[in-house]
Amino acid sequence: MVTKRESPVKKTTKRKAASAAPQMTDSAAMAILESAPSAMRCKSIDPDIRRQLVAAEAYFRAERRGFTAGNELDDWVAAETAVDTRLQQPQVA
Repeated sequence: MVTKRESPVKKTTKRKAASAAPQMTDSAAMAILESAPSAMRCKSIDPDIRRQLVAAEAYFRAERRGFTAGNELDDWVAAETAVDTRLQQPQVA
């Protein structure tokens, strides 16, 4: 007979301490995404900020299609393309 063996030690997970990258609020990400494209034009961007912008864009894409399951990867890839396109546009004076 096989019995499940439980460890007497309680397992916990440690959260990462807040590092140098600031956390962008949802409203801030939305403001940047909805702002004029010139607000996002820059030569380099912090990878964490880029990820947050992509996540916000992917969320809005999922929202527009009614959050139907199965298209999460497509939303993410399309969001990356949209954010990167905005970041790559040449700045017009």
